[in-house]
Amino acid sequence: MTVAADLILRNVRPYGAAMCDVAIKGGQILALGPNLSVSGPEIVCDGRDLIPGLHDHHLHLFATAARKVTVDLARCESMDAVCAALRQHAARLAEGAWLRATGLIEPDTEIPDRHMLDQWINDRPIRVQDRTGALWLLNSRAIDAIGPGPWPDCVERDASGRPTGRIWRGDVWLRSTLASPPPSLHHLSRELAAFGITSVTDAGASNGAAEVALFEAAVQSGELLQKLTLMGREDLPLSPDLERGPLKLLYDESALPDVAEVAARIVIARQHNRAAAAHCVTLGELLFFLAALDAAGGARPGDRIEHGSVIPQSLLADIARSGLTIVTQPGFVRTRGDRYLATIEPDDLPDLYRLRSLSDAGINVLAGSDAPYGSIDPWEAILAATKRTTESGAIIGKKEAIPLRQALGLYGADRGIQPGQAADLCLLGTPLSVLAEGWTANPVAMTIIGGAPFTAT
Repeated sequence: MTVAADLILRNVRPYGAAMCDVAIKGGQILALGPNLSVSGPEIVCDGRDLIPGLHDHHLHLFATAARKVTVDLARCESMDAVCAALRQHAARLAEGAWLRATGLIEPDTEIPDRHMLDQWINDRPIRVQDRTGALWLLNSRAIDAIGPGPWPDCVERDASGRPTGRIWRGDVWLRSTLASPPPSLHHLSRELAAFGITSVTDAGASNGAAEVALFEAAVQSGELLQKLTLMGREDLPLSPDLERGPLKLLYDESALPDVAEVAARIVIARQHNRAAAAHCVTLGELLFFLAALDAAGGARPGDRIEHGSVIPQSLLADIARSGLTIVTQPGFVRTRGDRYLATIEPDDLPDLYRLRSLSDAGINVLAGSDAPYGSIDPWEAILAATKRTTESGAIIGKKEAIPLRQALGLYGADRGIQPGQAADLCLLGTPLSVLAEGWTANPVAMTIIGGAPFTAT
């Protein structure tokens, strides 16, 4: 008797297996084998490689979608270049419309304030976010549009009590004050799918009930194709449309909270069977998180170090013993590497975005884009993980390079494909053997999410 399937991939090569057919039914792998006796829609794959779909373990969905309609200042190396880019974009906007920009590189001199922004553009409200995402800059028109206050602590003020235009870690307040609707995830989701990304983890520290409702609507409407894990606050509710992820802890080395305060938050997370994940870009932030975990009774399975940008060799054994997972961004070696080489002491470069040394120490390592602060293209990051090359071709931390299969594992795509697994798959148009040599273009021919094929057009 012939079994009916929803989709059949004929003559495909699943990762780690011989060429065969793959049958899909009800969003799962039904069967694998040569010349399967199944009926249903077929795709002839001509011996192409099939791998599990990729998981971006750390990004910010709505912020990334919003960046699609903003000015990207990442390549502006001077304030004059920033001014020119803003004015050029403003000329294309409707009269009085807000101008939004991101990716401002920290200046060597004083951080811009509303007076400097007014000199650049004073006929419309503008808001500019720095490269790290920690700082927003507003001109006087933008401050006036918000209103007279009262101002929360995140708003920096001068001696007279007037806002300087600098807002530190004020995303939640700024978003609620401006009351602008969230951007659509439709185009971003399909961009991610075109890269073979079938699931994502949103790492927003402020995610709560309102954000869950927004994501639920995006999932139910088909706007968001990917399966979603959501980090957030202690009060992040459960939802049938997404997986509730760890408590996200966000702090800056320049203004660290009390260790006991953060430990108390971790304890609350434990009471709800949730792990803890902390923003650890600097060594000081990493040491602070390790201290907070100790104060909360120690690390638990699922606890995560987000970024792990700087990790000295001396901490590897302690991190391994704790069982912590590190979710890092190898793509930054490529996109920011040349800047690192110009600004970081040579003796400190080996500590940047480690990979092989973490794995050799027995530490579980995953990867994410940190979009919008990094590129959503996982293949750029996979190339950086295997070659450790910057955009100019320089090399950072050559000893930290890992093989292709291990790099795919950072995105959950190094495992075999078996019956009963979710049919979240990635059919490659470029062979894995070519990718291993340093192929740079997107190799994905088709992405399958929940058994449904998606082909970028």
